[in-house]
Amino acid sequence: MNLRNVAVIAHVDHGKTTLVDGLLKQSKTFRENEAAFSQELIMDSFDQERERGITILAKNTAVSYGGVKINIIDTPGHADFGGEVERTLNMADGALLVIDAQEGPMPQTRFVLKKALELSLRPIVIINKIDKANARVETVLEKTGDLFLDLATDEAQLDFPVYYAISRSGKAWDELPGNMESDADFTPIFQAIINHVPAPEERDAEPFQMLVASLDQDSYQGRYAIGRIRRGSVRPGQDVALIARDGSVAPARVDRIYVSRGLKRVEVEAAGSGEIVALTGVDGAGIGETVADSSQPEALPTISIEEPTLRMSVAANTSPFAGREGQFVTGRQLLARINKELETNVSLKMEPGEHGDYILSGRGELHLSVFIETLRREGYELQVGKPQVIFRQVGGVRHEPVEELTIDVDSEYVGAVTGEVGRRRGSLMSQLEGADGTTRLVFKITTRGLLGLRNVLLTLSRGTAVMNSLFVRHQPAGAPIQTARGGALIASEAGRAVTFGLYNAQQRGVVFIPPQTQVYAGMIVGLNSRDEDLEINVCKEKKLTNMRAAGADDALMLTPPTIFSLEQCLDFLEDDELLEVTPGSLRLRKKLLVKSERDRARKARIA
Repeated sequence: MNLRNVAVIAHVDHGKTTLVDGLLKQSKTFRENEAAFSQELIMDSFDQERERGITILAKNTAVSYGGVKINIIDTPGHADFGGEVERTLNMADGALLVIDAQEGPMPQTRFVLKKALELSLRPIVIINKIDKANARVETVLEKTGDLFLDLATDEAQLDFPVYYAISRSGKAWDELPGNMESDADFTPIFQAIINHVPAPEERDAEPFQMLVASLDQDSYQGRYAIGRIRRGSVRPGQDVALIARDGSVAPARVDRIYVSRGLKRVEVEAAGSGEIVALTGVDGAGIGETVADSSQPEALPTISIEEPTLRMSVAANTSPFAGREGQFVTGRQLLARINKELETNVSLKMEPGEHGDYILSGRGELHLSVFIETLRREGYELQVGKPQVIFRQVGGVRHEPVEELTIDVDSEYVGAVTGEVGRRRGSLMSQLEGADGTTRLVFKITTRGLLGLRNVLLTLSRGTAVMNSLFVRHQPAGAPIQTARGGALIASEAGRAVTFGLYNAQQRGVVFIPPQTQVYAGMIVGLNSRDEDLEINVCKEKKLTNMRAAGADDALMLTPPTIFSLEQCLDFLEDDELLEVTPGSLRLRKKLLVKSERDRARKARIA
C-alpha cells in the first residue's frame, strides 16, 4: 500500500515541529509563493503554541514523496499534554523520535518513547541540532540506546535506525557528516519513513471500523470525527453505528469524508483501511468511541488515558472589579465553556465544588494553566484557587504522585538548588556537569514538593534554571512540607496606588504593581519579607506641609515591580488566596477580602 502513517515525537524544544516544517516544504506541499512556504512553526497554529514555543495540540498533515502518501502526526512533547500523545499515537505505525544532540534524552523523551513502544510503533531515531557548539553525539547515542534497553517491550525494538539532522537548515544524513556545510536535504528522512515504517495492512473488504482519536469543529460542517480506518472503507451517505464507551450503540450516517493534504482538508468520495480521515455527520461522536459498519457494530479498545495529578478550583469572578473587562462573567457561561473543552481535552476532568465552584483536574500546572489562559483570551472572567495534589487511596493507605525532576542550571547555583529541593524532601538521583558550564541534576520528588518550586529556583539561580518533570508513580504520602513563602502585602484601602504608598510597601518586601494601578481592599500587592501577612495602604499620599520641598516626591526611588506570569501567579498562591483572571489583568487576592473575617478564619484554624 502506498501509504505511511508516522508520528513525530520528542521532548520539548528538541526541534520536532521545525522538522515537520521542513518535511512539508521539501515535499513541495506548498508553492513557493504561498505564505506558509516562508513561515516558521507552520504546524503550531495555536497562539499559545507560538508564544510558549511548545506544541500543545496534536495535528495531522500529509505529504507525498516518491508516489507514497505520508500522513504525519505532530504530537506535543510535554507530559502535561500526554492525553494528546496517547490518543494520536493510536493512528500511527511508526514514529520519528527527535533527540537534541546536546541535551540528549530528557524526561519527556522517555515519556513519549514509552507510549510509542507500548503501541509497537516502529521507531526511527533522529539526532537533531548536531551543529550545536556543545553537541555530544556519541554520548547521546549511548544514552538513547540505554533508554531503549530500559523501555523496549520486545527485542526487535532494540534495532532502530539512526539519522542525523539540522532541522533548522533542512538537512539530514544517514551517517554523521564530516562537513555540515555540504549540500544535503531531508531525502534520507523521507527514505527512512518509506523503508522502515510499515504500510498499513490492507483490509478494505472487511466491515468498516474506526476509533475516534480526535474531534474538530467549524461553523460550516459542524463536528468532525477524526481517526484512522482500522478496516473496511467508508463513503458519503453510508449508514454507520456509533458505539459509546459504555457499549451503547446509536445509528448515524456519514455526510462527508475529508483527508489531509498539506495543511488542508480535502473532500474525497471514499477512503479505505489505513487512511486517517475526518468524518462529518457523526455528530454525537466522542474521543475513544468507535464508528463501525451498521450491520456489524464491533467496538475497538478505547483509549486509556493516565489519571490527573493536580486539581484546582475555578469559579466566576467575585472581586469588586468583576465584570469590568470580560465578556463572559457568569458561572453558567463558564460551565458551558468547560463542558465544551471536556469533549476534546481528554486528560481534563471536572466535578462540581462545594461552594458553587468547579474543580478542574489535569495532568500538571501547565496543562491547567493553558486552559485558563485560553479562557482569558476568549473573554472570560474567573477566579482560580491554589493547585492541589490529587491523592489516591490504595489498600486503605493514602498515596501521592511522585515525579522525576530534571534541572539544568549554571554550575555556580548547584548548591542553592540542591538545598531547596532537599528542603522539599526531594532526593538527588544523579548529577552531571556539562562542558558549557551547566550541571544537570536529576531528583525524585513528590508533586507536592514541586508546587511553587519554579519561582523559587528562578530566583535562586538568577533565571538560569530550566525545570522538567515527569510523573513516575504513586507512593504512600509523606509528612507535610512547610512552605518557605513569606506573607502577603495586602491593600488595606481601595483606590489608585501612588508612589509614596508603594515606597512604603517596598520597605516591607517585594512589590507586584506599578504606580497608578487600581486596587481594592484585600488585593495582594506584594510579598512581605516576614512570614505574616501585612496590610498596607498603597493609595496613601504624602501629607503636604509648609516645610515640604518642591519635587520631594520625585526623590522617592521605586524598584521596578515584579510582574508574574499566569504560571508564576498559580505557584504563588496559598490555600486562603485566589487568582483573579480577566482578559486584561491577573490580580492576586485573599479569599476573604475583609481583615476581620480573615482574622476570625485564622483563629478558627488554630483552634
